[in-house]
Amino acid sequence: MEYVIEMLNIRKEFPGIVANDNITVQLKKGEIHALLGENGAGKSTLMNVLFGLYQPEAGKIRVRGEDVNISNPNVANELGIGMVHQHFMLVEPFTVTQNIILGSEPKGKFGNIDIKKAEKEIQDISDLYGLKVDPTAKISDISVGMQQRVEILKTLYRGAEVLIFDEPTAVLTPQEITELIEIMRTLVREGKSIILITHKLKEIMQVCDRCTVIRKGKGIGTVEVKETNPDELASLMVGRDVNFKTTKKVAQPKDVVFRVEDLFVRDTRKVDTVKGLNLEVRAGEIVGVAGVDGNGQTELIEAITGLRKSHQGKITLNNNNITNLSPRKVTKTGLGHIPQDRHKYGLVLDYPIGSNMVLQTYYQKPFSKASILNYKEIYKKAKELIEEYDVRTPSEFTPARALSGGNQQKAIIGREIDRSPDLLIAAQPTRGLDVGAIEFIHQKLIEERDKGKAILLVSFELDEIINVSDRIVVMFDGKIIATVKPEETNEQELGLLMAGSKLDEVGDSSDIK
Repeated sequence: MEYVIEMLNIRKEFPGIVANDNITVQLKKGEIHALLGENGAGKSTLMNVLFGLYQPEAGKIRVRGEDVNISNPNVANELGIGMVHQHFMLVEPFTVTQNIILGSEPKGKFGNIDIKKAEKEIQDISDLYGLKVDPTAKISDISVGMQQRVEILKTLYRGAEVLIFDEPTAVLTPQEITELIEIMRTLVREGKSIILITHKLKEIMQVCDRCTVIRKGKGIGTVEVKETNPDELASLMVGRDVNFKTTKKVAQPKDVVFRVEDLFVRDTRKVDTVKGLNLEVRAGEIVGVAGVDGNGQTELIEAITGLRKSHQGKITLNNNNITNLSPRKVTKTGLGHIPQDRHKYGLVLDYPIGSNMVLQTYYQKPFSKASILNYKEIYKKAKELIEEYDVRTPSEFTPARALSGGNQQKAIIGREIDRSPDLLIAAQPTRGLDVGAIEFIHQKLIEERDKGKAILLVSFELDEIINVSDRIVVMFDGKIIATVKPEETNEQELGLLMAGSKLDEVGDSSDIK
């Protein structure tokens, strides 16, 4: 059997940690090969070795049967290897074409950049693979899903035959995920080979041919996807059985602690995206917000948490009017916030992870006295949270930037839940987390509910909304258009409601189960 890529007995070390310990991965031509593992298992590190961003301490790489030394990403590109990174590497003010040709610009007759020629080439590649990208659009004006397609085009423009996708669905809506899976199938039909780094078992079962499992830096083995199932993959990944169904007692909601009345919020284009929205959350309940991305959820969360001004309506928490207060003042009234964009609003990436653990409380005792920070107490607290939430990091002094996306997320969740706020806004809380971590986080949210706290859960994962919520509200075109009980609905009915159908139009949910 000839493989297009062979990574044999790869070892990669960082100070204080062995990220890859003697791992072997072999990719066949024309297959989609999953690389499955927990957060911090070493998946991205291994692929960064293949892409030339890291050099391994031991092991060898073969491309089409030949031993190679991939000393940097340019060498990888020359060998036909492209990588679509988890956090996109795009210049926002540039157009799609300018981003794609950056570093390999086509030159015209007089040495100037032939932008028209590049645009035509990019349009042709886009049409061939069904990517539907406008080469003249600005990155800042297109959706996250479209930005990801630009990253794919960037690799194809450079002649990639092997594409590495690093957690490609972590920031996509369900509709965009379906479209991406179709794009991957098209790429393979056209003769490409794909390595998919993921921990979403549903996607592996849907689209992958084989799956290599990594646990804590070691290769556990490679399985044929059609001969396995999600339960087996989950236990291979985390080393124990995983419960996919969240167990919880029936909620005992008490008084309303949080209320939104007739709220109007504008987006950055000064267009109303929240339009007269009304919402209540009681102490001791989890309210799930279901909706297709772009229906005002982001602006609603930003208005509640003080990150964006509303221009009409009222927000109250614990009978305090928190409308248009600063984030610090909102936090002080008893609000916790797990933001949907962890890099923009959740972390200071160049700070140690320990300092990030007290971003909401550093000015309070025991972390600060007379405006002087007590680092001993800060790092003591950070160490406790790192342990409790299983944040995989060499130490509490490691910069947040150096952690995997899933471990960054666990750090934020630990920080926010530990404060036990009266209202916790959890926006995409399990984005980028593996099944073991998701199970743990869901249990933590339910524990907070059982302590009498109010939780507003905003998620694109419909199984998460149905599993964890006590009550589900559906958001469409800036308003709440339906309220349903999770035990009386299903993903199909929610999907219809999210598309704008009225509750009486979708009928009795028992008919469509």
